[in-house]
Amino acid sequence: MNAPTVQQLSAEVCVAGQLDAAAMAWAAQAGFKSVINNRPDFEGGPDQPTSASIEAAAHAAGLAYAHLPVAPSVQTPEQIAAFARLLAALHKPILAFCRSGARSGKLFHAASV
Repeated sequence: MNAPTVQQLSAEVCVAGQLDAAAMAWAAQAGFKSVINNRPDFEGGPDQPTSASIEAAAHAAGLAYAHLPVAPSVQTPEQIAAFARLLAALHKPILAFCRSGARSGKLFHAASV
C-alpha cells in the first residue's frame, strides 16, 4: 500500500484522511502507537471501512485504537473533551483520522486550548 498523507500537528500527534485496515500495519511500522478514528461508520457510504474492521487490524498490528465518531460540521464541547481525554490516555505518537484529516485537526486544536 502507498503511505497515506499525514500532517504533523505536534511532536506526538498527526492526522490523516480516511485510513483502511491495511493502513494499520503501515501506521505501526511508521512508529505510531495509537490510532483515533473520528469518522462515523458509513458516513461515506457502504464502501467506507467500518470501525470494527480497522480496530481489528489496529490491534493485530499492536496499536491502541479508539473510535470517537464526530460529525464533519460540528464538534461539540463533549466530543472535544473526549478527544482531549484520548490524547492524555493513549500511548504516543497518535495518528487520528477522518475523511480528509480536517475534522481530526479541528478536534486536536480545540482540545489543546
